[in-house]
Amino acid sequence: MLLLITLSAEAYQERNLLQKQTNVQPLTEWLVPNQKWIPYPDYNNREGWASFLGDNAAYCIEQGEKYLSYQWQLVKATDYLEYTRTGNRNQMADIYNANIYAITSLFMAELAEGKGRFVDGLLNGVFQICEMTSWAISAHVVSQRAGGSFPVKNDHVLALVSTDVAATLSWIHYFLHEEFDKVAPHFSERLREEIRERILIPYMKEDRFWWMAFDVDGDKGFVNNWNTWCNSNILQCFLLLENDREKLAKAVYRSMVSVDKYINYTKSDGACEEGPSYWGHSAGKLFDYLHLIYNATNGKISLFSNPIIKNMGEYISRSYVGNGWVVNFADASAREQLDYHLIARYGDKVDSKELKEFSAYLKKQHYRPVTIERDMLRTLESFRYDREIDSYPPAHPHIPYTYYPETQFCYLANKTLFLAAKAGYNDESHNHNDVGTFNLYVNNQPVIVDIGVETYTGKTFSKDRYTIWTMQSDYHNLPQINGQQQEYGRAYKARQVEANPDKKTFSMDIAGAYPPKAGIEKWQRTYRLAANTLHIEDDFQLDNPSVPNRQHFIVWGDAKIIQPGTIRINSNNEIVELTYNPLQLNATIETLEVKDPRLTRVWGNELTRIILEASDTQAQAYIKQPLNPLE
Repeated sequence: MLLLITLSAEAYQERNLLQKQTNVQPLTEWLVPNQKWIPYPDYNNREGWASFLGDNAAYCIEQGEKYLSYQWQLVKATDYLEYTRTGNRNQMADIYNANIYAITSLFMAELAEGKGRFVDGLLNGVFQICEMTSWAISAHVVSQRAGGSFPVKNDHVLALVSTDVAATLSWIHYFLHEEFDKVAPHFSERLREEIRERILIPYMKEDRFWWMAFDVDGDKGFVNNWNTWCNSNILQCFLLLENDREKLAKAVYRSMVSVDKYINYTKSDGACEEGPSYWGHSAGKLFDYLHLIYNATNGKISLFSNPIIKNMGEYISRSYVGNGWVVNFADASAREQLDYHLIARYGDKVDSKELKEFSAYLKKQHYRPVTIERDMLRTLESFRYDREIDSYPPAHPHIPYTYYPETQFCYLANKTLFLAAKAGYNDESHNHNDVGTFNLYVNNQPVIVDIGVETYTGKTFSKDRYTIWTMQSDYHNLPQINGQQQEYGRAYKARQVEANPDKKTFSMDIAGAYPPKAGIEKWQRTYRLAANTLHIEDDFQLDNPSVPNRQHFIVWGDAKIIQPGTIRINSNNEIVELTYNPLQLNATIETLEVKDPRLTRVWGNELTRIILEASDTQAQAYIKQPLNPLE
């Protein structure tokens, strides 16, 4: 069987799945009033909380006690300005996040214990947040009308962290508003007004935030995890605070229109072009949103039976290699601590045996206590599902062939090898110039790798993004052709993409990912997985080449030329031999120094780059490079 894909990798489909289910008027009747949809015990229901948390109650109290004497940190003006001055976003964000995690820990401790012991500390933290000019981090403040990273009063920014904080404060208000007013009369009113002024009113009045995607139409525009992340948070705020049925219905429907843009943008195959690191904040946040609206309408609005929603969920299990390693393209990290509570919840609602068993497998392999997060909905739901996971049989078999025909990802696996390769285009979300690249894993360990991304700075999302080495095709497992790297842009893409599950091949012409001055008529790259070998085949034709072509392989571990035509790779005692024709290609090996902490946590201090350079300029050739693990 041969699959020839002619669809555009960036195809947008006008599904509008949510809007097809209802409009504003029915919502006024469908939405469950006065927060009666909430599946958690009331604060004063001590038996309910004891049952809900079980053995986790003591853990929550213990975590909260660590913050009883917490010294609330001040975010200084210069902490905001550091982003404008140097591009450093963490100086402000680290202080802010420390305060937020103190708040969520105190909050969960109070829900667990219910004696008021944590209320004063919580009040101090929430009060400080209310006094801040903006709830956005410095890297996001720049989207205010005034520009710059120094926050302007009443120029409210709807972004990831600001809406995270608002949603968490909405849950705190829901559970503890009476307790707050006992010690600080009218404070709950202040908290409501802060959320209303900063979040609810701007959301209904303004269309200027790009992630809302109201102006996205067809293939013009861009939608990513910001959409589902922010909409999920804002939906929580409205559901927890707004009791006017007409206002609530209008807000919920507005969010449905926005989230439909994300679903329309997502490929039917369900793959996350941002990678597994972003799955929890992309498809995972979509799931949170859909679960909220399902509960809030008593199940009248549900997309859980739609194939695209299930496909989006099962992408994460297919992209897990093993031992904490995941398939990473773009800005995703190669090592990821997946949220098995979220995966279990997702699997339960879409009725995916694969996801439920995968969640149990992850819990068995990588058990850790429920994390008390900045995301309070996730925290509460994780506690709710913690014991449910234990009822699922743990399993995660490697599926021999997985192909995402629209996103153009292909995974091929056998008992020893796992190949992940992509075609696609060079304007994907969190894009790297990497059309045609691949990762190779041996016995669940990465050997030929995608480096990932360094710590985010102002440069990462600026016009200078592609001056960063990790974004460039020369630092992916790709050729440099006639002296040229791949270019950034939607027009730079693969063509003639083919997958053959019977032959275990994945092939594409990557010529279109390079600039016209490279003079490429075709560069057909084919990956073929055999029993114990990955074959990489390049068949190309160039017009008037002037520079010898180069092949690049990024290796985690050491590489040595043991004889002309054979390079031996040692990646943490997984031995692989790369063979090539020494009459065609000259090999050099260089060490890539890794300094950034976001990368050193994954790879350590070094990676290796193998360069195979053609002996002379070639107008056309067929080059075959097998990779063989050694017993």
